[in-house]
Amino acid sequence: MTAVIPRRSRRPKGLTAHIVLVLAVLISVFPFVWTIVMATNTTEDIYKSPPKLTFGSHLLENIRHVLDTIDFFGSMLNTLVVATVTTVLVLFVDSLAAFVFAKFDFPGRKTLFALLVGFMMLPLQLAVLPQFILMSDIGWVGTLKALVLPALANAFGIFWLRQYIENGVPDELLDAALIDGAGFFRQYWNIVLPMIKPALSFLAIYAFVGAWNDYIWPLVVLNDPAHLTLQVALAQLHVGHTTDYSMVMAGVLMASVPLVVVFTIFARGFIAGATEGAVQGS
Repeated sequence: MTAVIPRRSRRPKGLTAHIVLVLAVLISVFPFVWTIVMATNTTEDIYKSPPKLTFGSHLLENIRHVLDTIDFFGSMLNTLVVATVTTVLVLFVDSLAAFVFAKFDFPGRKTLFALLVGFMMLPLQLAVLPQFILMSDIGWVGTLKALVLPALANAFGIFWLRQYIENGVPDELLDAALIDGAGFFRQYWNIVLPMIKPALSFLAIYAFVGAWNDYIWPLVVLNDPAHLTLQVALAQLHVGHTTDYSMVMAGVLMASVPLVVVFTIFARGFIAGATEGAVQGS
């Protein structure tokens, strides 16, 4: 006879889990809250001991200093263009490559995929010099195009989508489409893409945030002040030996707003798609 566990005996475990989750949320949110606190106060308030932990009234003043020091909105527009174009092209190129790796058998398939996984282990800094030489040879140094091309074949994106397509797109469905006369691109567009929307939403967030926060490669390849991206422009706020950290944090806060918007938009599709898949699977 199966013993019935009283509900009150399970409450402490549930309460502990909730406490741990609340603490995890507070720890995760604290850096963002601390950024807002520093952006709304002065540098003198930040250096106080103990530091001021309440919101101040200097946010507009700090934002005005940012706008007077760098071309913030011009740099944001450059970054938005690069991040958007990069994200769209990454989704297209990586999903095509992942579809081929997942559902088509060709000579050297396993070797190429093993090399792809191996490239994921290499630090990105190793590719800076070869990429710069390539951009110099084709005359793209100093242009925004030089930021988009190296990001197209994203090894992680291909790996991620390949795993999703392999497990989430039935071979029988593709065979039926092939019998009905659907070619490669029609299978890809009408069958594969609608079924991998959750994976595409996640990859869109990953690619956009990566392109938005990229600093080293734009710093190396961009030499025109009119084409600077936001991260490189924000680095110019650190001037001299007396950095105005309240101004820097105001710039960081302004640069974070588009990321929050993009995450909110794509996260809804990701969660909805994941929940739909879970319901169908059950």
